[in-house]
Amino acid sequence: MNNPSAPKKITWIIGLIFGILGIIGHFAKVQVLTEHSFTLLLIGFVVLALGTTVRGV
Repeated sequence: MNNPSAPKKITWIIGLIFGILGIIGHFAKVQVLTEHSFTLLLIGFVVLALGTTVRGV
């Protein structure tokens, strides 16, 4: 197993944006975000997890 490493800045920003959109969709009634809030949050988490486990991402 690889040692965890810091993700690239763009990977971190993309994961953060997806996570924030998922949280907004959960608490606010924005049609597109509310329908896909769990999926957006999951994508954000997966992007951040991949960014820390795979070097160069």
